[in-house]
Amino acid sequence: MKRLIYAIFAIGLLSFTACNGDLEKRVTDLERRVAALEGNGGSTASNSPAVQMANQSTSQVKSTSNEKPEGPLPKMEFSEKVHDFGRITEGDVVTKVFTFKNTGEAPLIISNATSSCGCTVPSYTEEPIAPGEEGELEVKYNSRGKKNQDNKVVRVTANTWPATNNITIKAFVEPKADNTSAGPIKQ
Repeated sequence: MKRLIYAIFAIGLLSFTACNGDLEKRVTDLERRVAALEGNGGSTASNSPAVQMANQSTSQVKSTSNEKPEGPLPKMEFSEKVHDFGRITEGDVVTKVFTFKNTGEAPLIISNATSSCGCTVPSYTEEPIAPGEEGELEVKYNSRGKKNQDNKVVRVTANTWPATNNITIKAFVEPKADNTSAGPIKQ
């Protein structure tokens, strides 16, 4: 039974960290699996890294409840939510800085920014952003091992309503020329 639980979490962890697919769907799937295991006495594996990651993801999803908080709220408005890098060569590392403005009535605080793949690394303004002020979200994309059309989603979690905003980067990755097929060089 213990092996089955670990196998389920390993599969869930792999599907969570995979580069393709919808991150939100995977998080929801992991949340469902964790809930099912907890209901069946799955506490024997509760200290495993996979369970801790799933619980962390679950708490992020739960913070996006369907009830709008009362009082003044910040609002995050991006000047651009989709950026296309165009054609790049496999192995290129490209960067895009997304700017956003707090058009709400309270300070904006970003609590997390995650991408749908480890090849895409977001970094963001960590200080509170006053109403009317701007902030930045930098996204670095490493195209190593990627080919053809590639789309990545960055999910930004903040104290806004709704709590998450998604931005997307795109690129057409042209494969590097493979010079190894020419054989050894003769002298």
